[in-house]
Amino acid sequence: REQSSRGMSKSTVQRKGAVLNSFARYLVYDGVTENMPMLDPLPARDKILPQIMTEGEIQRLINACEDNTPIGKRDRTAIELAYGTGMRASELCSLKLKDINRGGGLIFTRGKGDKERCIPYVGGVRKVVDEYIDEHRIKLDKLKQPWLLLTKSGRKMRREFLWRLLRKRGLQAGIPPSRLHPHVLRHTFATHLLRKGMDQRTLQELLGHSSILTTEKYTHLDLEMRDLYDKYFPRS
Repeated sequence: REQSSRGMSKSTVQRKGAVLNSFARYLVYDGVTENMPMLDPLPARDKILPQIMTEGEIQRLINACEDNTPIGKRDRTAIELAYGTGMRASELCSLKLKDINRGGGLIFTRGKGDKERCIPYVGGVRKVVDEYIDEHRIKLDKLKQPWLLLTKSGRKMRREFLWRLLRKRGLQAGIPPSRLHPHVLRHTFATHLLRKGMDQRTLQELLGHSSILTTEKYTHLDLEMRDLYDKYFPRS
């Protein structure tokens, strides 16, 4: 309680409390004390909802990459894939050319727990990716690397680089940096698909979630947003 009054977030207090509880159990186990010290009940964690971008913001972000250069095409490819497949940032940066079945419009990736999954890439996303591979990536591939996304020097793109890329293009599109990081595009991918009617089980497979409970948070988020809209929007 005292820690909360000092301005610490509930999640920080929870982490510190968990450490103290573990230490207290160790003292009892080691015979230092017979009684478990009594700690104040830990506060419930703050509920942090995933940020979601609008379709208009996504389009502005894509339009910010319209410069017809290898870097511009690479940036657009990264954004289109992140939003169009829902891949994690680590999966996107680790994507190799051999992981892309261009004839079938499929991407094979390994997620958490080294689990492989297959994700379709279709329509406009497929066109952008294929154009980047055929016409622009070769101009960045100075070191003959296997990775799809390369830096200007021809090296593998890291997650931190991807984050900076999004911030840069976001500023050009008039989107605040606080609203842009790779996972926001994954959250947005999931929420937009649910709104279009995709079932949770299919979405779970696309996202690579081991539990349907993780996928359900997007449904809860969408329902909460709709409830708030119905409650406060004057013309609803």
